[in-house]
Amino acid sequence: MAAISRRDFLQKGAAAVVATLGSTIGPFAGLSARAATAGPKFAAENGGYGPLIPLRDLRDGVERLFLPEGFKYRSFGVRNTSLTEEATLTPGRHDGMAVFSWKQGKVRIVRNHEQTQPNPVGAFGDVGHAYDPAAPGGTTTLEISPTADEVSSWVSLNGTTFNCAGGASPWGTWLTCEETPNGVDQQRSFLIGPNDPDDLTYTQKHGYLFEVPVSRGPGELEIAEPIRSAGRFAHEAAAVDPESGDVYMTEDDFAYPSGFYRYRPPNSPNEDKRIADGGVLEILGVIPPGASEPVAMDLHAEQTPGTTYQVGWIRIENPDPDFEDGLSNDEAARVVFQEGESNGAARFSRLEGMDYFDGKIFFVSTEGGGPFDSDPPPNGSAGFGGGYGQVWMYDISQETLTLVFESPGPDVLDFPDNIIISPRRKSVVLCEDSSAGNMLRALTRDGLIFDFALNNVASGVDEFSGASFGPGGKVLYANMQANGITYAIWGPWSNGLI
Repeated sequence: MAAISRRDFLQKGAAAVVATLGSTIGPFAGLSARAATAGPKFAAENGGYGPLIPLRDLRDGVERLFLPEGFKYRSFGVRNTSLTEEATLTPGRHDGMAVFSWKQGKVRIVRNHEQTQPNPVGAFGDVGHAYDPAAPGGTTTLEISPTADEVSSWVSLNGTTFNCAGGASPWGTWLTCEETPNGVDQQRSFLIGPNDPDDLTYTQKHGYLFEVPVSRGPGELEIAEPIRSAGRFAHEAAAVDPESGDVYMTEDDFAYPSGFYRYRPPNSPNEDKRIADGGVLEILGVIPPGASEPVAMDLHAEQTPGTTYQVGWIRIENPDPDFEDGLSNDEAARVVFQEGESNGAARFSRLEGMDYFDGKIFFVSTEGGGPFDSDPPPNGSAGFGGGYGQVWMYDISQETLTLVFESPGPDVLDFPDNIIISPRRKSVVLCEDSSAGNMLRALTRDGLIFDFALNNVASGVDEFSGASFGPGGKVLYANMQANGITYAIWGPWSNGLI
């Protein structure tokens, strides 16, 4: 197959993005900021890495990825293959994950599995240690050599559901998020209508944040305890402020507005090495000029990159609701957000991936921006929002929210999901989650997009997820979700802007 050159760089807003990155992100831009005039050159060379070419998987020789010349990769942890440390098949739907240093030069990966009823039914692994024996999601842990030529694997959390993204804590745990409010009191999935009979059989409430120790080894599975005060809603991702221990969380309510949340634990997580239940849940709201309190505002529609808002936090009084009988999936998913919205919470479109860097939280709105006219074409998704993606930045100390980037169309950025700041602080790496042609892309400090990897499995339909760098930034790990594959990718990172 012929080499694939990068798609066109930004068609609009580049100047505004450069100004934003240079003036508001501060240390991120200042690490070795480039003049804006150099941007097109780097964009034309795929951030310095050159065109993407088909490369063979070192595991079996199959061409699963397009990458720049000089890079290599190996797949591992494939769904329906046996876990090495127990008699359990690897579950599917690989999603968010994080990589941690481990002993003897190895790393440990804790990886989500975004499985939900009605199919499959029942927990994987040891059902006797499942939070909910009927729930098919959870996490697996993998201990590997850096380039994954040696792999051990086991179950580290089970009996949860729809484990989507999450985030690593500074004290060595993985925070995994359930992206559904389904549970024993809400047994109708998003697949059916409000008048249809129940199609779920859960025995516990769901929609929570759970904490998984990286140190949990084979045979050490425990029944999980949800952090109920961190909210019951469609959790997506989490990021921890290492100074305060506060946990920031995104919400991905597909059909309705979503919120940006903060959980303030009652303990000192850095000292206790865990997040305690019983804290305070808050949701972000915008404070207009001249006002003293947040006022509900739509932030999902098209706006100028560089726009900055002063924000405040609104306490959620009932973070863990019980649902009335007969409540639909959509109605249940909105309960917590609607409490915040009634008090001035900001309305976003599908908040998903996030990452912490230097006192700031970067997060994406997957369908933010727009709506567009006929050129580029409108977003045809049934989700809430008409755009192709936004990248936001929350400054913790200043309590400001800035729109860093907004995609002008699918050829530039198409439904960003999981993200991570590159270890060399040169870019934000974004996983695409669109209908086809999904890529790993990077947003530079100069506000330019370039392509790094293209999915070559199943016509590119499957989404990238879980992008995470290993210790020292030498290896990038990422998943293909539906196909249930994890990749280790390494090569000449210094050649470009990741």
